[in-house]
Amino acid sequence: MEPIKSFELSKEYLESLREGIAFQDNDFIIESFDGANVADIAALLDELDLEEAIYVLRLLPSDTAADILIELDEDSLIKVIREMEPSELAALIDQMESDDAVDILILMPTKEREDVISYLQEKEKSANILDLLRYDEYSAGGLMAKEFIKANQNWNVVQTIEEIRRQAEKVEKIYSIYVVDNKQHLLGRVSLKKIILASSDTKISDIYEPELISVPTHMEGEEVAEIMRKYDLESVPVTNAKNRLVGRITVDDVLDLIREQSEEDMQAMTGISADVEESDSIFRISKARLPWLLIGVIGGLMGAQIIGFFEDGLSKYIALVSFIPLVAATGGNVGIQSSSLVVQTLASKSVFNDTPWQRFIKGLLIALVNGIVLGSFVFLVVVFIYGFESIFGLTIGLAMFCVVLLASFMGTVTPLVLDRFGINPAMASGPFITTANDLLGLAVYFGVAMALLKL
Repeated sequence: MEPIKSFELSKEYLESLREGIAFQDNDFIIESFDGANVADIAALLDELDLEEAIYVLRLLPSDTAADILIELDEDSLIKVIREMEPSELAALIDQMESDDAVDILILMPTKEREDVISYLQEKEKSANILDLLRYDEYSAGGLMAKEFIKANQNWNVVQTIEEIRRQAEKVEKIYSIYVVDNKQHLLGRVSLKKIILASSDTKISDIYEPELISVPTHMEGEEVAEIMRKYDLESVPVTNAKNRLVGRITVDDVLDLIREQSEEDMQAMTGISADVEESDSIFRISKARLPWLLIGVIGGLMGAQIIGFFEDGLSKYIALVSFIPLVAATGGNVGIQSSSLVVQTLASKSVFNDTPWQRFIKGLLIALVNGIVLGSFVFLVVVFIYGFESIFGLTIGLAMFCVVLLASFMGTVTPLVLDRFGINPAMASGPFITTANDLLGLAVYFGVAMALLKL
């Protein structure tokens, strides 16, 4: 097969790239990457061996290599930066905005991180990075970049344009020009359009807009994301406790946070105890899945014990065994539905949301309606279609009603309790709630049978 000469995201090109690396065909590698998007190049490097990925990065200009480094998968990124010398990594970090630099440095041990920072050429960047490292990773302070464009309210348009030119060298994307006073207090913003259209001696204080949404450094990243979504913002300024402008958060930073947290929630809901991907090793994926699987197995064994406890009664009404899957499955489904709705509400908090007590009452009423409908349906099917006695049908129907109530209660209360103690409530939507409802459902099922059928 003829080797592919131009860049494309395909297995064929990946093989051609590997051949180019093996034969050190540097011209082919550099020429084929010309014009390619750095995110696509990073996706290819994620598929290469560590030595191959580092070989490619060292071939490329430092600004391109820095952009690719930012886009690498976290597992690949950790391996790459571990292999790089501090001075080599510092040269790439010098090309990044401060928030991207911190995202990489935070993955390193403190001693190695300090070594890299000591090699940075720009002292201002070093100071900015050290400042950002003080904040929690998922707070507004941890998400913000220190590179932004600001104008003093006392400047005229000519001064402002000169400052924009100077400051823009360090800012990759310009969304807004923030207006500050002599003490760096945030006053508002001014658009480029107004600056261009204004006369040269016009002061910024005469044309800036004071209405501006900002966020404090301590605000949770999820709240920042909700504000930017609600008001359709491309960027938002960040202020400290004294309302001094200290940074800005852009929409791409928020999108990264939303993606990471969505993945965490999905893994929590499916009972995966660590951050894993399909490309990880068999051992790592198994290690992440086993804890909740073991809990599920233990729950199943406990369920078997509950059934065994009623073995004598089951010998009288062997048909009870046939309806165990029905009760267990319904309880699991109701529990997951209830917990998923509560988790969704907790994820999009609003001042207009119901209180926990109101949510509980509403969940209880929904459970009553669903329990009556499902219990009545099962009673009618068991008696009039399957031909069992009315007392037996009443037992199955009443057990179904009780299980729906209990499962709804568990599904509503569990995520609220977890959220109250600072634990990811998404855990309540996975194996945890399913296993708990299976055990409680069996206990309720046989408890009703004991009462009505005299087991």
